[in-house]
Amino acid sequence: MASGKSLSIVQYFEGAESHKCGYCKNTVGSVSNGMWAHVLTVEDYQDLIDRGWRRSGMYVYKPIMHKTCCPQYTIRCRALNFQPSKSQKKKMKMLTRFLTKGEVSKEPGDDEAMESCFEIMGGQPSPELNKCKATEHDLTISGDDLDVEVPVQEIEKKKEEKESVDKGESSAYEPSDTTKLSTAGRATPTPHRTPKPGEGPDTNRPPCRKAKEVRRERKLQKTQHKAGVTVCPEAQSDAKSVLSEKSKANQPKSLEEFLSYPAGELKHRLEVRLVRSSPASPEFTATFQESYQVYRQYQLTIHKDPPDKPSSKQFQRFLCNSPLQEEYPPDGPDCGYGSFHQQYWLDGKLLAVGVIDILPYCVSSVYFYYDPDYSFLSLGVYSALREIAFTRELHEKAANLSYYYMGFFIYSCPKMRYKGQYKPSDLLCPETYAWIPIEQCRPKLEHSKYSRLNSDQNTVDENAVSDINNVHVLYKNRAMLYSMYTYRRLAFRDSDEDELVKEYAGLVGKTCAQKMLLYMR
Repeated sequence: MASGKSLSIVQYFEGAESHKCGYCKNTVGSVSNGMWAHVLTVEDYQDLIDRGWRRSGMYVYKPIMHKTCCPQYTIRCRALNFQPSKSQKKKMKMLTRFLTKGEVSKEPGDDEAMESCFEIMGGQPSPELNKCKATEHDLTISGDDLDVEVPVQEIEKKKEEKESVDKGESSAYEPSDTTKLSTAGRATPTPHRTPKPGEGPDTNRPPCRKAKEVRRERKLQKTQHKAGVTVCPEAQSDAKSVLSEKSKANQPKSLEEFLSYPAGELKHRLEVRLVRSSPASPEFTATFQESYQVYRQYQLTIHKDPPDKPSSKQFQRFLCNSPLQEEYPPDGPDCGYGSFHQQYWLDGKLLAVGVIDILPYCVSSVYFYYDPDYSFLSLGVYSALREIAFTRELHEKAANLSYYYMGFFIYSCPKMRYKGQYKPSDLLCPETYAWIPIEQCRPKLEHSKYSRLNSDQNTVDENAVSDINNVHVLYKNRAMLYSMYTYRRLAFRDSDEDELVKEYAGLVGKTCAQKMLLYMR
């Protein structure tokens, strides 16, 4: 039985890589495992980031949490339940005043600078791409090997075919009213599932009311009781209706309402555009140089990079190239899944860019950079709030897409704790890969920079690999089980290969190990 769906192809680098830490500046303190992703489906990457992996360009890495100097915990925000804090509301109001009145805040900018993408990579060289490209023959999984035949398109040929199909068509996402900073505020979408314990309101209890209203109602009832006044049901109903209207009026503004601004004459106009970066859409290609120049100034000014470091080639490699395959499932968002740049245009000038991946269950933030001349607008905070609102917008079409992944949370580095301010949020347990509310994690991280996080000692990694013979590998342009690979190479058997496959499978988990293809020489 044949299927036209592509399969992920990865090349794993055995052993740990040590390099300079971008947080504590230890020269060899940052320790991680890594692999080069030649092709990666959005489903597989979703599974990988739910096991602590993260990509930078085509390179995918996973910190070795108990060895690295600054443990990096994957963090996600429950976007559907998010309510902006007082500080975040202040930032949004400040930008609204700038757009509507031209007011510039006198307060110094205290924006959240992301970790430098060069320090993330740690100088990891890319492998020779011709080692596992299928340039002449289709890759197949034979019936003898896996009892199913699945043709895998040639990597370069597939990209050319997609470009030819998209030729003449705009692949940029047409922003909705929310994305374009519409003047109409939108209500917060209702969560698509029943919240788990500790996640959001208890649906079995009545809605929360302000204590002031409850006290007022009780006082009124007590006064009436003492005076011997009997209130008819109709009057009680009217009183409750009035209280209900007051309660609605006192409800906090939604995130979407804060991100909108009143209609009328504006001093500045801000527009948010979503363009697909891989494969590059015409809109992305047309704005590449502008985007690179903003990135270069950001790296030089904010991260103090030397002038020769943020080159156009490096920018392309780290923030434009992506192994993710574009997908347009019928139950997915209109823009599809894959890698995008979310561009912020101020009065026709490119102001900032958010590099994001749109996946089946989340919007994953990769990087954000902005024009340093506009640091006073706190664009780092604003972009995160905008991406949370965008996640909620996508959820309306794709019911499973309800989380906003912010990369890594580094509690041992105070300047990187800001991601915990987007609530409610969870951290990924590095041993069980269960999501734990961040409030439960803080006491553990105060005690030790590395922690299991999951308090239930009986919980184990349910996605662990027990038999490496079922791992899928790619050998001589053929996909097969590792057991078949070892049978064919019986005369050249290398025990080190067993260790490599075992290490790889343990890190990616059973689900990915039995779907992705591990390139073998």
